[in-house]
Amino acid sequence: MKKLYFNYLESFKGLSTEIWYLALISLVNRAGTMVIPFLSLYLKKEMGFTETDIGSIFVFFGMGSVIGSWLGGKLTDILGFYKIMVASLFLTGLCFITLQYINSFWGFCIGILMTMSIADSFRPAIFVAIKAYSKPENQTRSVGLIRLAINAGMGIGPTLAGLIIVLEGYHILFWIDGLTCIAAILLFNYLVKDPKIKPSETRKKHQNLDKNLVYKDTSFWIHSFICFLFGMAFFQLFTTIPLYYDEIFYLNEFKIGVILFLNVAIIVVFEMPLLNYLEKRLIPVTKHIIMSCVLLAISFLVLYQNFWIGILIVNMVLLTLSEMLGFPYTNKFALQRAKEGLEGSYMAMYAMSFSLAHIFGPKIGLSIVDLYGYQINWLITFSYGIIAIILAYWLHKRIKQHL
Repeated sequence: MKKLYFNYLESFKGLSTEIWYLALISLVNRAGTMVIPFLSLYLKKEMGFTETDIGSIFVFFGMGSVIGSWLGGKLTDILGFYKIMVASLFLTGLCFITLQYINSFWGFCIGILMTMSIADSFRPAIFVAIKAYSKPENQTRSVGLIRLAINAGMGIGPTLAGLIIVLEGYHILFWIDGLTCIAAILLFNYLVKDPKIKPSETRKKHQNLDKNLVYKDTSFWIHSFICFLFGMAFFQLFTTIPLYYDEIFYLNEFKIGVILFLNVAIIVVFEMPLLNYLEKRLIPVTKHIIMSCVLLAISFLVLYQNFWIGILIVNMVLLTLSEMLGFPYTNKFALQRAKEGLEGSYMAMYAMSFSLAHIFGPKIGLSIVDLYGYQINWLITFSYGIIAIILAYWLHKRIKQHL
């Protein structure tokens, strides 16, 4: 037991102070992110929208995410990640507070589009910040630490949110979301200093660099499509899966929050030691991506049966293991592949892969549920994982050939 404890502590050694501060900020921000995991339930129960309407709203959610990721990447290359992170967090806080006052379908579509356009401009910027503030050999664990903080925050958030919804209703969650975004930016501005190297110096150094290089990188396109398929499946954790818990197994919001907390608990306890162990084994990044896709596919295949509530736990464990490999190592691949001076563009394309999944995943998933039921949706989601496995194997072969 003592050895396990020291191994756990060892997995955090060597990370820079700035990475720890970024993790703290992410924890504060995500602990307040209470609306998103329950958004599909809020839209159905409070707003009275149908599954088709909810799917359409999530299309605008995804469109905003794509716009924000693209814009954030471009602005990060021009202005630097620091300014983009500050502006994004502050404005996102104001947007979340405003969303609760929107009552119409089209108003909510436009509101969520604007909110996500601002919120997800943060994502390419923080990816570039990780690269700027960590040594190359520590990048995977740096990503893991920030993911741990995000997941710890999101574990606290949904669990408390489920209780708050039962006691007070949904609307107070929008205030909590908004104010924690603003609190996070105050912490960020106080704790983390703007780097000495300015974007203008970087642009001068790389003035002859092909700005469209990322779009000509075939292997990175394959990687991006894998990320898209991964997102198509994984993000159902926030859309069809909570509805499945509610409609098929009759779980209330608090019980749903407890199951979602299992995802977080596994990540908080096991992800950093796992990444530390795997990094010492020098296994190619692409092999980790293959395994994450295998676990993802199996996690949705087991949901095909709906007569035993325990299968929800099996699904959550497999989905979490897939997440623990998938997100850190797809992120590491993108960071390693990014050319100096174009980090923002590469990380924007990486983030946009998941943002596009936000557009198509909820709409397709909820439409399938509406027309054919949950079991057919799980089989189709399983097929996303199978295609991702094939593409990941292809990517592995290409990287071995230095393509």
